[in-house]
Amino acid sequence: MSSLVRLAQVTKRVIRPIPSIQRHISTSKKNQEVCVTNTELTEHEPQKRNWQSYGFEKDDETEDLNAMHATGFFSVTLCIVGGIFMFAYMPDYNYKNWAEREAFLELRRREDQGLPLIDPNYIHPSLIQLPTEEELGDTEIVI
Repeated sequence: MSSLVRLAQVTKRVIRPIPSIQRHISTSKKNQEVCVTNTELTEHEPQKRNWQSYGFEKDDETEDLNAMHATGFFSVTLCIVGGIFMFAYMPDYNYKNWAEREAFLELRRREDQGLPLIDPNYIHPSLIQLPTEEELGDTEIVI
């Protein structure tokens, strides 16, 4: 911090104009020069400023201003901040975390049993019952 202060002082000395160019103006004490006025001050109403509605209330300026501030508060604070809060603490979307944990458990189970990590047959072929040729008949099979 002290180095910043020293740096500021050095820059002031470098940037400061040459003293021979500076002009000094001498002033006298102002404590004896007092101007007294005898006029009476009257209060006057300040001019009513030109008001343009924000679109909430066209007749009353204060209600329009209050409605504008309330709308801004609710839209920013509740919608944006609340929406971000809900999105951040939302439950697991599409069960991504669950699927990842389940995959690690399945890999561990396959390693323990000595099975290949990825089996080309998702379901064992003996468990699948396909229709016979007679049951299919003229049905077109698209693979």
